[in-house]
Formats: sequence, structure tokens, C-alpha cells
Amino acid sequence: MKPEKILYTAYAKATGGREGHIKSNDGALDLALTTPKELGGAGTFGVNPEQMFAAGYAACFIGALRVVCTREKVTFPEGTIVSGEVGIGPIGDAFTVTTTLNISLPGIESAHAKELIDKAHHVCPYSNATRGNLDVILNLIS
Repeated sequence: MKPEKILYTAYAKATGGREGHIKSNDGALDLALTTPKELGGAGTFGVNPEQMFAAGYAACFIGALRVVCTREKVTFPEGTIVSGEVGIGPIGDAFTVTTTLNISLPGIESAHAKELIDKAHHVCPYSNATRGNLDVILNLIS
């Protein structure tokens, strides 16, 4: 799937892999990377790619929910929260990730919230990028 028009392009550079550094071209993102103990790292303070993916997907999904609420003429709930979980593990001689989004849409009835979430899953660029490549679990939480 290719966009009709590119509206924005993000740029970032990584050096050193999981024990390295990442920096965006504008300097807004400038972080040390570390490997979690569970993956054989020292567990020192820093971020890892799975955390960034979880955060990016969660933030993007909130944006998709806003779009859907606007289209549906539904007031976007002020206290909306999306928490992302990204797991990593082996699959044969390679690795893959799992993704779960825990979504809270306060004040919206459960059946309607699930409809909005399904529509947001259709709209969200992260959902579209991962569709067919990994399972994404969408949990409505209260």
C-alpha cells in the first residue's frame, strides 16, 4: 500500500545498534539505546526499539481515533489513553514482535467504543503498515 501523496517524512539516524544511539535530523529525538536484561543486555538506563514502537503505535492510534471521532461527529473523550505493548521473541532462526494496544475511551458505551476502535484500526498508519505481518490485539479497557 502506497500513499497517494507524502505529507511528512521523518528522518532519524541510528548508530551502534541496540547498544548505540538514535537522533532525529532536527535533534528533537536524541536518545541512548540499551538492550534489556531479558535480551542479554546489562539493563542500563536507555530506550530500546520495542519501547519506541509501542509508544509510536499508541500515539498514532490516538490520532486515528481522533480522525474517526471527527468523521463520526463523536466528541473525542478528553481522558482517552492508549497503552502499547510490544513483545519480541524468536520465530525459528529469526525474531518477530507481538503488539497489543490497550485502549480507554471514557464515557463511550462499550459497543460504540469497539466500533470506533475498529474504524481507527483501519485508519491508523501503523495498523496499515503491520496488517498481515503481525497480530495486533486491540483491548478496550475501562
